[in-house]
Amino acid sequence: MFEPIRGFTSLKRTPQADLKLGTVLAFVAGATNAGGFLAVGQYTSHMTGMVSSLADNLVLGQFVLAGAALAAVLAFLLGAMSTAWLVNWGMRLQLRSAYGLPLLVEAALLLVFGIFGAAMSLWHTVFLPVTVVLLCYIMGLQNAVITKISQARIRTTHVTGLVTDLGIELGKLLYVNRHPDMQPVRADRERLRVHAQLVISFLVGGIAGALGFKHLGYISTVPLAITLLLLVMRPALDDWKRLRAA
Repeated sequence: MFEPIRGFTSLKRTPQADLKLGTVLAFVAGATNAGGFLAVGQYTSHMTGMVSSLADNLVLGQFVLAGAALAAVLAFLLGAMSTAWLVNWGMRLQLRSAYGLPLLVEAALLLVFGIFGAAMSLWHTVFLPVTVVLLCYIMGLQNAVITKISQARIRTTHVTGLVTDLGIELGKLLYVNRHPDMQPVRADRERLRVHAQLVISFLVGGIAGALGFKHLGYISTVPLAITLLLLVMRPALDDWKRLRAA
């Protein structure tokens, strides 16, 4: 599962390659989300909750908390925007690693979080908001990567949508077709498998992330960063050699 991906250009992508990459990224997202919750007390991929928190705190007059929620939402938004910038820049340069550039940034930020997170926790009042913003940015960055690669067929942090689609297909699968003269209801078994695989991967990643943070602390995110680096290492090195030769 964790072997390097040879190329991230849209012309070379297949549904199977997208699912393979999406499964790895869902695992990383689940681990980061769960570990982040133990670190900062918030699920940083949950933008529905963040927007709701913003609305609630505005009404209650808790403007500091509302500002924190707004900063988290804007960080997620900026992460998605950064993916668009990096991918389009890489495509203009005809880089094989165009879609991998945001993952390099994500890996670097996870390394920062893993190495310096413990030091940040000593300055709780100063660095906690920064840590939340950092994790939200990472989540926005990653979800936009697989969204662009798969043309929105696959999401890695939007588990609400995945579970909804999974429920729809399960409903079709278990529907009893009692009228042979009517068109039968049939589930899209491939879509069912894809969504189930992504949800399970996110869950397994969450368990791994929570266990890792519980026993190892912030440093547990370093293997996640290494995993992302391994994914993009080969096409990134190929691009580096080609640009140097040019």
